[in-house]
Amino acid sequence: MTSQDWRLFAFTIGMALMSVAMLVPPGLCLAWLLARRNWRGKSLIETVVTMPMVLPPVATGLILLKLFSRRGWIGGFLWKSFGFTIVFNWRGVVVALAIMSFPLFVRSARVALAGVNPRFEQIAATLGASPVRIFWTVTLPLARRGILAGVLLAMARALGEFGATVVLAGNIPDQTQTVSLAIYQSIQTGDDAHALRLLGVSIATAFTLVGLSERFSSRSRASV
Repeated sequence: MTSQDWRLFAFTIGMALMSVAMLVPPGLCLAWLLARRNWRGKSLIETVVTMPMVLPPVATGLILLKLFSRRGWIGGFLWKSFGFTIVFNWRGVVVALAIMSFPLFVRSARVALAGVNPRFEQIAATLGASPVRIFWTVTLPLARRGILAGVLLAMARALGEFGATVVLAGNIPDQTQTVSLAIYQSIQTGDDAHALRLLGVSIATAFTLVGLSERFSSRSRASV
């Protein structure tokens, strides 16, 4: 592994961390609503959230490109209001990683929150705790292992993302190129040795994150 390879991994991990930090707050809110409330349109929202898991990643990337380009609905607003763009820069990498990782986090967090015994929350309510305080002091601590499992799983997914990233952010060395994109580029140029080196570290990282996620998830189920 060269110093350039380690910088590539550092960039990829940084982008993945930023994407997870961006998706956790809305993902946690949505997971709570899906786990604890029945409301009109719930099944539609569940379907929309799941779509990135079943659509080809390139298709998801194309949708994001249409939304976040300067002529797109969201991208046009950001450009006119704040003067920056999402596509073909590091922001595009973060958005693509967050969108592709979002369903996995929501599914894990939803299961964890649904598994919390409501009796504990009811007891806290009878003692005068507000709903917000109940969530932070009762619900969240009891669901923490399952939520952490979702964070690790989302991180693993972000580190391995390829299709949506290459469409929305491009494959620009030292700007938007992640490990997955570098592996693809090495294969395309016939540098299989370099691709295999990157692949080995990627497998080790993914194995560690998924293993930790499964461990926290099993502990969460055992504590229910």
